[in-house]
Amino acid sequence: MPPPQKTKKALVIGVSGQDGAYLAKLLLEKGYTVYGTSRDHEVSSFANLVTLGIRDRVKTMSMVTSDFRSVLTALQRAEADEVYNLAGQTSVGMSFDYPVETFDSILIGTMNLLECLRLLRHPVRFYNAGSSEVFGNTQKPATETTPFHPRSPYAAAKAAAHYSVTNYREAYGLFACTGILFNHESPLRPARFVTQKIVSTAVRIGNGSKEKLVLGRLDIRRDWGWAPEYVEAMWRMLQQK
Repeated sequence: MPPPQKTKKALVIGVSGQDGAYLAKLLLEKGYTVYGTSRDHEVSSFANLVTLGIRDRVKTMSMVTSDFRSVLTALQRAEADEVYNLAGQTSVGMSFDYPVETFDSILIGTMNLLECLRLLRHPVRFYNAGSSEVFGNTQKPATETTPFHPRSPYAAAKAAAHYSVTNYREAYGLFACTGILFNHESPLRPARFVTQKIVSTAVRIGNGSKEKLVLGRLDIRRDWGWAPEYVEAMWRMLQQK
């Protein structure tokens, strides 16, 4: 008889967010042992994991991606076959107010993960969450060949992280890739995002509220995807030979 296949282990960095929660659910359905991190797992409510009914099935631990020792400790503890980096500052607008913190959480966090994986020499597959913001203001829909033209600290940090992943893949032979994510939504999206602002305000107005919904620029065009489909794409990227 063939030897039994070992259970794969995955580490989802930023598991408390929208994508992290849906990805953890997908991986559990596929039979993975799932570890998930947040900045302080002892105080985090992991509300999205609770909403999806998987809180007790995800092994949580703390990680601050900008702290090298914290990253190294979490990677050694999980000994994961696949690592998904979904952490970091997520607000374009906020990045203009806190550009250094944005670069620290996105670029330095990604660099710490890559360097730890290089030093540990564990045959892990690494996924990094990129962003379509790296393309800037395009006159037509962006493709994989559209040049990067970041127009915010957030976009610049994502572009730098993207190139760092490429460098570690080509220079050190790591299985490392970046998925360039366009806008994608779900009921788990935080209230500060425009889709949730519109929906929640419309519900309140429908229930009798006299408030008005005020938005910024209305001339911007965006494509929105469905978050559960995006996390499946992340997983598929790490299954390539």
